[in-house]
Amino acid sequence: MKPKIVVFDLGKVLVDFDYHQSAQALARHATASAEEIYKFLFEDGWLVQYEISAIPYELFFTGFCRAVGYRGTREELEHWLGRIFVPIHPMVELLEQVRAEGFPTWLFSNTNDIAARCVYEDFDFFRRFTGYIYSYEIRSMKPHPPMYEALEQRSGCRGAEILYLDDRPENVEAGVARGWQGLIHADPAVTIPKVWSILKAESPVGK
Repeated sequence: MKPKIVVFDLGKVLVDFDYHQSAQALARHATASAEEIYKFLFEDGWLVQYEISAIPYELFFTGFCRAVGYRGTREELEHWLGRIFVPIHPMVELLEQVRAEGFPTWLFSNTNDIAARCVYEDFDFFRRFTGYIYSYEIRSMKPHPPMYEALEQRSGCRGAEILYLDDRPENVEAGVARGWQGLIHADPAVTIPKVWSILKAESPVGK
């Protein structure tokens, strides 16, 4: 079945990032080491709590300060959480070509309002999605059902009408379990031909 919409994950699909660099930068203003900051934010789940709106920003910030001895500004913290993304150009080009073929595109991301705002401000391609599903708005994260239910409800599409690209196998598997068409993305050279094959469209010359 030809999909009606194409759904893109954000991180590691359309943009790349390295939170280890963020931790190293934040460590310059903290008593904790970069490794300890990385563990607290990204392994122990403090950022996840913020990304599902389980805690408000004020608690996120003050809790971070207490836990790692952070003495920097809010602006510096927000910079290293939100201004660290770089486009994955072949995938952004794919996104634009899919739009040009007339397919509505949706952004489907586990993220926070800081990152979403910064990417929206920094990258023109990000402003032209048909719709956006964010974990911090849904108060849940992929691969849990509320995210997928929200996309289906807002897009009006179900099952094989949805083509979904994500770098995390468990996220794609959750979509496939609902009947979605899913692709686990790792390499643009592999993903892009598969997308065009599913959409039954000729890839542009030279692509």
